[in-house]
Amino acid sequence: MSVKQFRLQSANVSGKLSYLSDVLAKHGVNIRAISVGLESQEVSSICVVVDDPKKAKNAFASENVEYQETDVLAVEMPDHPGGMNAVLKPLRDAKINAIAMYPYIGRANNPIIIMEVDNIKVATDVLKRNWVKLWDKEVYRL
Repeated sequence: MSVKQFRLQSANVSGKLSYLSDVLAKHGVNIRAISVGLESQEVSSICVVVDDPKKAKNAFASENVEYQETDVLAVEMPDHPGGMNAVLKPLRDAKINAIAMYPYIGRANNPIIIMEVDNIKVATDVLKRNWVKLWDKEVYRL
């Protein structure tokens, strides 16, 4: 149970994030989750989950945008104090490292977080055994 994440490296200059948004919008692709981080003073790392990964790949190809495609987890996190630990503790106990986490946009009740982990198969099994709701392709349509 995983979803597709696209990771892009971009020059850390004004307008690059807007350009990425324009590229996807021009091809009818909606950003559903995004994380932007500083790799260095010159380079930013941008991770996105979109509503239509196939269209996104076509958009990137048509605009010569380089990217890495990665499988990530879309994890429903209980919305109460300690809710995040319901997700993180089973991963810790299984020695799974959370590489990145960021929120999914557009969900009111129990939030969904996007998690990149170092062993997606084991993480999926561990979370399912601990009754953590995982989303797959249906997350693209929320």
